Amino acid sequence: MSGGVDSSVSAALLIRAGYDVTGVFIKVWQPDWIKCTWKEERIDAMRVAAKLDIPFITLDLEKEYKEEVVDYMIREYKAGKTPNPDVMCNRHVKFGGFYDWAMKNGADFVATGHYAQIKNGRLIAGHDKNKDQSYFLWTLTAEQISKTLFPIGNIIKPEVRKLAKKFGLPTAEKKDSQGLCFIGKIDVKEFLSHYIDHKMGDVLNEAGEIIGEHNGSYFFTIGERHGFNITKKTPNEEPYYIVSKDIDKNTITVANKDIEGYLPCAKNEIELKDVNWNQGSVPSGLLLRARSRYREELQEITISVDNKVTFSKPQYTLSPGQSLVVYDGDICLGGGIIV
Repeated sequence: MSGGVDSSVSAALLIRAGYDVTGVFIKVWQPDWIKCTWKEERIDAMRVAAKLDIPFITLDLEKEYKEEVVDYMIREYKAGKTPNPDVMCNRHVKFGGFYDWAMKNGADFVATGHYAQIKNGRLIAGHDKNKDQSYFLWTLTAEQISKTLFPIGNIIKPEVRKLAKKFGLPTAEKKDSQGLCFIGKIDVKEFLSHYIDHKMGDVLNEAGEIIGEHNGSYFFTIGERHGFNITKKTPNEEPYYIVSKDIDKNTITVANKDIEGYLPCAKNEIELKDVNWNQGSVPSGLLLRARSRYREELQEITISVDNKVTFSKPQYTLSPGQSLVVYDGDICLGGGIIV
């Protein structure tokens, strides 16, 4: 129970369904320069637990969060990659430390407020397509799926709010959390600036000409269109998108809106590492769909037995370090990290 409305309603629904529920708040690491938010969230979670009359436990996973989420994120950005801390938070904290602790302490299932579904032992996209969070859950194994419940996965967000009011939960009107997973309302670039030094560099166009400046290539990812300064604009003033970057030279290359016209960055094939196929085998030989960013439009792909992915159309915004998550219809099959 995070102190938010989604996990609050999830707990209430489980109780209504007859489960014996214990609320668990996960305490994670927070840097000393951020206003402490976990205490406020914990109080909200405790209020919900009191309203529902269920036991409440605080589980300290600071070490796991710092090492597996924060340190990983900083390390990947320094290497010029685009990590996904929310994926690693699920893998190592919610379905790592918390899941393992729950199983060791006699739980039959763990439950969270994720917008995802489980049907017949398969991980399915959430019913609310605007909130579907299956993308962040691709690391779940078949065993974890069999012991996990997503009580609001078949409900749309407005209905979750209505249920919170119906149950009289103190989080019914609470706004959704924004920013870095668990850390709170802080921009990722602002967070990273405390651990990676700013270093001014050049913004280049497709011809290699200097047309602007930025404060460090580490902070940017392919396809991004904000955060750098263009000093020599084109007459039509169309937005620029990052199409490549050079960490050693500290430069980023940008192109105008028609990013597909910049052929050097197009990719039809990529390789995955750290793969997880939640049914145990590589889904090779099938026409599937995948996305490398949350809420990105799904793209048609095929996968080989050695985890090489071929796209039906060239892709222009893929970046090493991102998660590629694979679907067969609404079924999330798993995924891997782009090499």
